[in-house]
Amino acid sequence: MELSSETEKKISRISDKKRSLLWRRVKQHKAFYLMLLPCLIFFVVFSYMPMGGLILAFKEFRYDRSIFGGDWVGLEYFRRFFSDPNSWKYIQNTLIISFLKLLLALPFPIILALLFNEMKLTKLRNLFQSIVYLPHFLSWVVVIGLARKILAPDVGLVNNLVTLFGGDGSQFFMMDENYFRPILFFSYVWKDIGWSSIIYFAAIMGIDLSLYEAASIDGASKLRQMWHITLTGIRPTIIILFTLSLGSVLSAGFDQVYLLQTPGNMELAEIIDTYVIKTGLQGGQFGYATAVGMMQGVISLVLILVVNTITSKKFETSLW
Repeated sequence: MELSSETEKKISRISDKKRSLLWRRVKQHKAFYLMLLPCLIFFVVFSYMPMGGLILAFKEFRYDRSIFGGDWVGLEYFRRFFSDPNSWKYIQNTLIISFLKLLLALPFPIILALLFNEMKLTKLRNLFQSIVYLPHFLSWVVVIGLARKILAPDVGLVNNLVTLFGGDGSQFFMMDENYFRPILFFSYVWKDIGWSSIIYFAAIMGIDLSLYEAASIDGASKLRQMWHITLTGIRPTIIILFTLSLGSVLSAGFDQVYLLQTPGNMELAEIIDTYVIKTGLQGGQFGYATAVGMMQGVISLVLILVVNTITSKKFETSLW
């Protein structure tokens, strides 16, 4: 008993010492913690508190009761989703769009960051950076509105060019499903390429310049320096950003896709996110929509955990 009591005292002293050290650090860096506070409040209010609503995925929602007052339905909503023949079409469309954004669009901001790194005139580089950053601050409503004007039949810029070269010029691009994915991909790249390149460019700036000098002395060309030094140096950044982006692999970007939807491209444009909004908010099936949304979150979490484990073992780079 005496040994147990002594052990408890030691544990208590260690715990008190850790708490004291923690509060000392908080006081020492209180300005930084105050700056962090709005961010923490945001996530608590908009990310953690709404998690209580996930109970609707297992309950029948009734307007005369609270979200906790309906009858339990178990996994009925999940079974309904996977038994629906259209659900696999929504999953397929979502995965294809996510593939376009996560994999095919990945090299573009990296290449742009490499180009900025090779520009020696600082003022000119800053000018070009400001120009390519600007589209990020435009909402998808504005971007898709511009796309509709440019691609409009007869009066749009693209159709005017087609007419100039002897074509018909009446093609309705937004209504043709064959043009849906190219329009989505290029509008996404145009809007986010500059903003996404910021982190990669910052990572390049952190590479030791002596490595380039040594490679230059050894006769390495600029292309080889990019491949063996620059890309190798920013590889951890690429892996971490790619792993984080997997969290939205089943989202595919609701705003952009919803605004691009037309009666002519619905076969390719209907994804899980748009289906959830239409089923939940427009159809009033809140429990069913919650279950589908919950499925998205769980699968994304599993993907992040799996990929993080693989990158940790293979590349010694991970989120934690």
